[in-house]
Amino acid sequence: MIDVTPNAVKKIRAMLDTEGREAMRLGIVGGGCSGLSYKFKYETAPRPNDNVFEVNGVKLFVDPKSFEYLDGMTLDYEETLLEQAFRFHNPKAQQSCGCGRSFQV
Repeated sequence: MIDVTPNAVKKIRAMLDTEGREAMRLGIVGGGCSGLSYKFKYETAPRPNDNVFEVNGVKLFVDPKSFEYLDGMTLDYEETLLEQAFRFHNPKAQQSCGCGRSFQV
């Protein structure tokens, strides 16, 4: 399960509306300062083996391999005076880089 906070839902909805898109794909890719990086991508439909999450009308698709690393994560969005960013609270991450966009398991 991936928990998506109300702030993250609101931001994703705004992004989807701006782009005229239906859903977002959340996944991981190799790279970044800690080994694995989080990735967002606009998507129109899920792939056959995707995990599909719908929270307050926002659809997120996660491929099975990425889900192994993201299961149990909370996705949040935060706006401060200095920064606007998604925050990934991932209990499987043993180490994260300073920006919070990459992690190591």
